[in-house]
Amino acid sequence: MKKLVVILMLSFGLAVQVGAMQSPQALVQATSEKMLAKLKADKQLLEQDPGRIYELVNKIVLPHFDFEYMSQLVLAKYWRRASAEQRHAFTAEFRTLLVRTYAKSLSAYTDQAIEFLPFREVKGDDVTVRTEVEQPGSFPIPIDYRLHQRGGEWQVFDIIIDGVSLVTSYRSSFSREIRKAGIDGLIAKLAQRNKDATGG
Repeated sequence: MKKLVVILMLSFGLAVQVGAMQSPQALVQATSEKMLAKLKADKQLLEQDPGRIYELVNKIVLPHFDFEYMSQLVLAKYWRRASAEQRHAFTAEFRTLLVRTYAKSLSAYTDQAIEFLPFREVKGDDVTVRTEVEQPGSFPIPIDYRLHQRGGEWQVFDIIIDGVSLVTSYRSSFSREIRKAGIDGLIAKLAQRNKDATGG
């Protein structure tokens, strides 16, 4: 899971921007270029103040991921059993988990080339944008972004890295935790992990 998340976070900036007339692939590519350009332009500032990365994440990435739907998919049957308060709390902690992991992993970015592959449509409002991230001295890593339309916008709801789904991976690990400690136990564990990571 750790390796999966690290690879994911190196290219997590491939989010989508709102644009009714653009294809999801065009949106993903445009935002990818914006994110990577910002990383290069602010490299010295980020080295001096690593906390600035959260500003980039909040501005470029967060608005374009459907965290509520991702949370629903990750919890699966437990989402239906959860109260509205539990759903809200889990979504908030899950979002924080992904954001802090992303922010931490951005420092490992070393100008890997990203190739966009032919676009694939699953159904009208569910599409897959396929990419490959080049790795020096090794095979490229295939990364597929699944998007759907919500409120007239394209939003990412799953990322598949080298054939492994982010949603499926977290669903497995979180399900084990819920069986041991319940939904509240999982939320508490995520909250503590997030707090420890931020020094809060």
